[in-house]
Amino acid sequence: MQNSHAAVSGDNQAVSSTVKLYVWAAVILTIAEMIGAVSIPLGPGKVVLLPMVWALLLGAMIGLASRRMPGTIGIDHGTQLRSASILQPALLLFIAKLGLVVGGSLPVVFASGWALMFQEFGHFVGTVMLGLPVALMLGIKREAIGATFSVGREPSLAIIGERYGMDSPEGRGVLAEYLTGTLFGALFIAIVAGFIASLGIFHPNSLAMGSGIGSGSMMAAAAGAIAAQQTPEVAKEVMTLAAASNLITTTIGTYFTLFISLPLAVWGYRVLEPLIGRTTKASMSEEGLRHSDVSLEVPELGWSGKISAWLAAGALALIANYVGYKTLSGDAFTGMGIMIFCAFVGEVFCNLLRRKIPAVCMVSLVAMFLTSPACPWAAEIARITSSINLLAVITPMLTFAGLSIAKDLPAFRRLGWRIVLVSFLANFGTFIGAVLIAELFH
Repeated sequence: MQNSHAAVSGDNQAVSSTVKLYVWAAVILTIAEMIGAVSIPLGPGKVVLLPMVWALLLGAMIGLASRRMPGTIGIDHGTQLRSASILQPALLLFIAKLGLVVGGSLPVVFASGWALMFQEFGHFVGTVMLGLPVALMLGIKREAIGATFSVGREPSLAIIGERYGMDSPEGRGVLAEYLTGTLFGALFIAIVAGFIASLGIFHPNSLAMGSGIGSGSMMAAAAGAIAAQQTPEVAKEVMTLAAASNLITTTIGTYFTLFISLPLAVWGYRVLEPLIGRTTKASMSEEGLRHSDVSLEVPELGWSGKISAWLAAGALALIANYVGYKTLSGDAFTGMGIMIFCAFVGEVFCNLLRRKIPAVCMVSLVAMFLTSPACPWAAEIARITSSINLLAVITPMLTFAGLSIAKDLPAFRRLGWRIVLVSFLANFGTFIGAVLIAELFH
């Protein structure tokens, strides 16, 4: 009987912390949308800080300040982990919205042809070419391989873990890249992509292709910053191509990473280290970063948790749509229902296939079908879902990302600034490498 009471108490506590998380997310998102887009002139270009960036920063600030807040108000470590677990279902809503946009714009994707295919090389080669030499000149040793062979998302952790082990120098390097990307990746790439877009050097479509780097939050941040500076029609093309690029990176990117960029990083280290490598205190010590320091084990949600997350993220997106874009119609509610349906069906297919194909791909394919010429209701579905602004769907996602950041800061403090700089260069390299190749073939 005692155990039964304890279980009920634990469930009630989990529900209470989840409700508190959703309330904080709604407050942060509303404030972020009220602040709106802020443009900061910077030399010949400008940096545009969109509501999604404010949401990320405000979420992180609340997470950090929670240590000094009463327990009933603050976001504790467990709630931060909960926020990280909600991020994936929230991301699927965004992917659904992108798929609905892409379905009606498939001719644009096919017209991009070779540019869209070859830019993939830029994503995975750019990280090594830009990040590795700088890492070696800063005195970083074999950690440089793990930190620069990719943008360091979950598949990269698995590849390095299997090949070298997570306690190896390469393992510590990829963990540093993962942690830097988790904490600052979306903010960094949004600022960089927005600034480069403001210079007018590259075609918006090339910039869009460069945005699809295999991380949903970073792709959303980069493409959103680029799209915000375009006309509505061009902005739609930008988001379409970014989604298509990200889909390619997500599906075949692991093979590129395994067979092209990792061997290139290993070869580059062997050739360049004797020439430009330095031995300094910048080489990360054995105690510098451990697997246990980083909260990689985010609890996976069951079906009830996923449905709850979709409903909450959908409600937040509708709030953002109303506060930021002054639209809250019956079509918006129906459109959100369609997006949740896409996420649900995609997740079901993913489970039926024993998760051999990522949920991101399945949700994207389901959504693309609904607005493609193959669907008899495509025009009506496209009209209804267009009542929800794409940027309004991004903001809730980065709100949850921000609220989950504080849990990783203790590990982040153990990293030297050199490995962080290298991680930023790798992220910049994957973006600009793909942009340059896309521009060449455009």
